[in-house]
Amino acid sequence: MGSGGLELPPGDEGHEGNSTDTPPGTVSLARPMETTSIGPELDWDADAWREVRTRAQRAGRAYIWLNLVEQRMRAVVAAVLRPVYEPVHGDDWVVAAAGPAGQEWVQRAVAVREVSRRKGYLLDPADDNTLSFLTLPQLRELMVQHWPCFQPYVDDRRDVELALDELEVTRNVVSRNRALSEAVLNQAERASARLLETLGTGGDVPSALRLPVDAVEDLVGDRYADVVAVHSDRVRLMRQFPAEDIFGGARRIDAVGIGLNLLVQNFSGRRLVRLADAGCRVRLLFLNPASSAVKRRERELGMKRGELSRAVEMNILHMRRVRSRLRDPGAFEIQVYDETPRFTAYLVDGDGPDGVAVVQSYLRRSRGMEAPVLVLRNGSRVVKPGERDEGIDSGLFPTYREEFELAWTDSRPVS
Repeated sequence: MGSGGLELPPGDEGHEGNSTDTPPGTVSLARPMETTSIGPELDWDADAWREVRTRAQRAGRAYIWLNLVEQRMRAVVAAVLRPVYEPVHGDDWVVAAAGPAGQEWVQRAVAVREVSRRKGYLLDPADDNTLSFLTLPQLRELMVQHWPCFQPYVDDRRDVELALDELEVTRNVVSRNRALSEAVLNQAERASARLLETLGTGGDVPSALRLPVDAVEDLVGDRYADVVAVHSDRVRLMRQFPAEDIFGGARRIDAVGIGLNLLVQNFSGRRLVRLADAGCRVRLLFLNPASSAVKRRERELGMKRGELSRAVEMNILHMRRVRSRLRDPGAFEIQVYDETPRFTAYLVDGDGPDGVAVVQSYLRRSRGMEAPVLVLRNGSRVVKPGERDEGIDSGLFPTYREEFELAWTDSRPVS
């Protein structure tokens, strides 16, 4: 008997929902769907999981950048406006700074703070203030309203507002957990880096001018020693880290490999001449084109006899022509070695904390263009002023630098 006083039909086969034998005064119930039909509709296949992971990775990177920007904006607003309003208004200085135009959103932030306090969501006493509950657009509004106060510290208001405009799209997408395209993510990362630089937080890592510090690297880079990027081949490396960014403005270049194509074929001789004349010291270590190691490498790669040795010899001749045009040829050294080649490495400014290295191992069936590439930053983690322990070298950079020096010592010069 149901709660409404109606009798439910029996569940046997003779009393289905469409049966004509249903007794009067009963309610007909449809048969439930077979449970086996639900499973496949709820399952995620490999493509769905791949899409979900891609979304999560992009949203995670964007969130880190947005978090850094918001924290920096909050610190800047507090540093500039608190001394102006706090002496008169005390803890309510944010409400006073918002003024009549911002009463609605600042009161909403005050209410959210009170709710968070009652429910125990404030885990850090330092966050128990109204400023911590303002969003990025609200922090921007405070800065715009009081621009004369910020003008002595920020060069261009337009740059700040343009960067924040670009970030607003990403902020809305991430806050609502919607799909973030790679193009929008790249735009957000560039805008965030530009804004952080404008607000005075860039340039604290010596090598950041050559190899910008990624937000994710800055937070979790110590998990990967000094490896800051891995590319499946040199083509992908060159898309994100062109030769001009690697070698341009260098004060020292040390390179070891077979033919050193990354430098010789992707960085013009004129640029090398200008670098050397500006004081850059260059040491290039090629595999001897007449050695038996070249012949073995040709067989490994399935190349015609003499093909690789001629390519290496042409690169050496090109570098000799570059050296002949220098005012100080001694600053541009070329040597060859006869040992089995194990890797190619380009160490840029490797004698200082701002050093960057591009390293590839030689694989039996893959040419240099096809081999995986590691990008290293000198030091076992992100190097910041006053933090580096000179007695600890736990990264890969010192290993390849030492290998280069050993190979250089055992090699012979090219006249």
